[in-house]
Amino acid sequence: MSWQALASLTLISATILGAPHAVAASSCTRTSPGHTVALVELYTSEGCSSCPPADRWLSRLPSRFPAEQLVPLALHVDYWDYIGWKDPFAQAQFSDRQRRLARLSGTTTIYTPGVFAGMRELRGWNNATTLERRVREINRLPARADISVGMRAVGGREAEIEVSFSLPPTERFRQSLQGVLVLYEEQLVSDVRHGENRGVTLRHDHVVRQWSPQTLNAGSEPQRMRKTITLHPDWNAAELGVAAFVEDLQTGEVLQALALPGCMPAAAG
Repeated sequence: MSWQALASLTLISATILGAPHAVAASSCTRTSPGHTVALVELYTSEGCSSCPPADRWLSRLPSRFPAEQLVPLALHVDYWDYIGWKDPFAQAQFSDRQRRLARLSGTTTIYTPGVFAGMRELRGWNNATTLERRVREINRLPARADISVGMRAVGGREAEIEVSFSLPPTERFRQSLQGVLVLYEEQLVSDVRHGENRGVTLRHDHVVRQWSPQTLNAGSEPQRMRKTITLHPDWNAAELGVAAFVEDLQTGEVLQALALPGCMPAAAG
């Protein structure tokens, strides 16, 4: 039996999506490669006047790096909401995550736009050489976890998302591993009416909508979780994608990351 079969975590999520018929699971699956994929997290806010260039930068990353090299995520924070515009994509948990990542990087200061690559702060994110060097550094590492994701429609407005995390024997001793399942959306547009970006139309990609962490137990025992996620009426099913990664909460390491771009039919009606 392979080490992938010995240690697996399966996450199955029934997600409300507009799909009038079932889509074959084989048409929408992906498995992580043998090297580590770089997880790039942009912390941003619609209330921040310096963030739109960073949002555009993140949107362009897939044209520069294939999915086998990089997984981009936009996490909108809520700590700028007080200055006049409430970011509709912001979640307090993303502000908390940025604070934790900042502490792991040796600072207590957080700001937007802020970028972390492999859970390490990347201050020179807008410098192509700096980013490419960091991505290559991460990609050179052999994968220390194996991830596979699947996404398929199962009913009129439902879909099933399945994620499997596996650990090799060399990593099963870790006591602080967490697997995270992410639902994100592309092609979002906001007409900002107040605050620093008043009168500006903002466009976003890779925006995190749902964030579902799961503790991974040390050892080889399989773990399973099933949950139902209700899609907000404003969400576009055809623009949804799934990402997943394994992180060590103590050391700040990302053992592996994977993204499955949107492959669901558009919402009916």
